[in-house]
Amino acid sequence: MMKRDSGERSYPIWVLINPKHPISHDNWTPVLDEIQDKVYREMNTRIETANIYFRNAVCDSRIVPNTLNWWGPEVDKEIELFRDISFDYKPKILISLGAFAYEFLRRVYEIKPEKGPKAWSTANLGEEFERAIENFDIKKTNIIPLLHRVGASANFIDTYNYFCRKDGENYYHYVGTKLAEKIIENKDRLNIWINNVSFN
Repeated sequence: MMKRDSGERSYPIWVLINPKHPISHDNWTPVLDEIQDKVYREMNTRIETANIYFRNAVCDSRIVPNTLNWWGPEVDKEIELFRDISFDYKPKILISLGAFAYEFLRRVYEIKPEKGPKAWSTANLGEEFERAIENFDIKKTNIIPLLHRVGASANFIDTYNYFCRKDGENYYHYVGTKLAEKIIENKDRLNIWINNVSFN
């Protein structure tokens, strides 16, 4: 089991995980591989990934909401705790893996309306991803929703199509490329490069 958090809070890239789905960490790696590939091809460097800050949204997977106990007081305390941390450190790219992690961040940042457990389908998360990329602003924290699970289900291709809204689009390539484009656009304002490469 992954510990509560790892990496550096001062790092500009954070990944928030639902502790009920440890596979989420595995689904982040192929996305990161696509980001690194595009960054290397365009900039001949790589992102220093050792410091990416990973955190379980809540300390105990048993308090992750379901349809019966949606957002109990224990989760509200976790939201307050994460709000304090994120407002102190102000990450530039805050990636949520799955519906719960995304709604958790929406509540941290007080984005209304609050949504229930069924609201974040694959297609809806895909639309939110598109909106986040379109409105990306390096001067603030950008919440980027990704899926917590892709390859484990029988509807692997459908997942790609629902999220990416394009038949045959590879999910990992699609989201990794989109994220890489934003990182490359803002390369001068992100202290994330291996060997402290400067582009100023």
